[in-house]
Amino acid sequence: MTGNVLSPFISDEWQLQLTILLPLAAALAIRLAQKRPNIREAVSLVTSAMLVLLSYSLYRNLSQGFELKLVWFEVIPGLELSFTTEPLALLFALMASFLWLVTSIYSIGYMRGLREPGQTRFYQFFSIAITTVMGIAFAANLFTLFVFYELLTLSTYPLVTHKGDNKAKSGGRTYLAVLLFTSFVFFMIAIMGTWLVAGTLDFTPGGIFDHQVAPGICAVLLVLFIFGIGKAAIVPFHRWLPAAMVAPTPVSALLHAVAVVKGGVFTILKVCTYIFGLELMPELASSQALLYLAGASVFLASLVAMRQDNLKKRLAYSTISQLGYVTIAALLANNAGVIAGGMHMVIHAFGKITLFFCAGAILIRTGKKEISQMAGLGRQMPFTMVAFFIASLAIIGLPPTAGVWSKWFLLQGALDAQQWLLLLVLCLSSLMSIFYLLAIPVRAFFPGSDPGPRSSVRQEAPLPVLIAIGISTLACLLLFLFPQPLFDLAAAVITTQGGEAR
Repeated sequence: MTGNVLSPFISDEWQLQLTILLPLAAALAIRLAQKRPNIREAVSLVTSAMLVLLSYSLYRNLSQGFELKLVWFEVIPGLELSFTTEPLALLFALMASFLWLVTSIYSIGYMRGLREPGQTRFYQFFSIAITTVMGIAFAANLFTLFVFYELLTLSTYPLVTHKGDNKAKSGGRTYLAVLLFTSFVFFMIAIMGTWLVAGTLDFTPGGIFDHQVAPGICAVLLVLFIFGIGKAAIVPFHRWLPAAMVAPTPVSALLHAVAVVKGGVFTILKVCTYIFGLELMPELASSQALLYLAGASVFLASLVAMRQDNLKKRLAYSTISQLGYVTIAALLANNAGVIAGGMHMVIHAFGKITLFFCAGAILIRTGKKEISQMAGLGRQMPFTMVAFFIASLAIIGLPPTAGVWSKWFLLQGALDAQQWLLLLVLCLSSLMSIFYLLAIPVRAFFPGSDPGPRSSVRQEAPLPVLIAIGISTLACLLLFLFPQPLFDLAAAVITTQGGEAR
């Protein structure tokens, strides 16, 4: 018997099971309560809070040395639909469950504030998407991960096309086409090749390829995996992400911070550390070329972001750039890189979700979408724009926000690998992010001669929106002051590889 708070009431195996089944049950309850908005939204809030508690309980189990394995069924001998707990999984699950709770709070204010149609459908598919995220997080093998990875694509498609107009349908088609193309042309072939070469798809500390496998085969498989994991939005398979900006802001927050893109970079981290292993990765000829490709994604997306006047599109291209950071961290395949990848996955989530929350708050109160229209907005929405400023610092990687820690380890990883060109790209990208992010709050608080809104009356967004913005902004600051739990989970991935965190 383990020592966490839920163990006297729920067995450890059922705690793991409920992390996947509970959001699915919530989706059914939301549908049944469609004519009672208060009950519908209460179900979403209560379920997301319970999921946070379950994830924390599993984290406590892991910290006490208890790892769980749950098998749903065996497809063929040696191939199971199964789940397990390990440090990277808990890092992703804790982040996703907590941000689902925060986004649920935000959604109440946003959806009611704009009187969005189809709110029951929105909350229902939101819950289903979180089910798939938990399945990805705790997948014990590539087969299980692939099943939930594809279900995540399908369950978020109705959210992307929520508005139902031609623009939403066009964006949804691009979203679906790119993600399904990369999955079935590259990802599935990579998984099949891995099964044929290694004889297993289980995530294994240190990797699953033995020394008898030709390095050239592993190098080709690595290329297929990186291109196949389209949710990581590496160039040239990134177009789905800006196209998905037609969705409501809570969906954009879900895509960019909680579910889709983080599911992508989590999968890359998982494949690099538990399929290839940190010892094999540097020996592969393709890893160097993929590092440069990820660096190109970081740099080019930053350039495009600087040219965007639409706020959500600027944030979308910023996300593409920041995802490249995690991909680089995974491909560096050293201790500092793994720690940087795990930490940046979480820290970027809090920073980026805050920025999207603020964009939605501005839309609710002013209807403004273009940055050129936001001069002087700081007088009307000071809380929102201060939060935007703090979250921007987190994305850039400046104190007193948590972004400084993941950027520090990423630069250290590049130094350890003697990747001087990548080091230059990372520094240039951070400088560019200063220009395309901090320019927004500066314009809002110091409009100069720009004829912005002259009203000094405060017009902040509804209270649930402000509460969610406050929580995510506070997290950006608290993770700077107390980064140790985040570091410990990321570093524990290294110790499972047989290495030593430093």
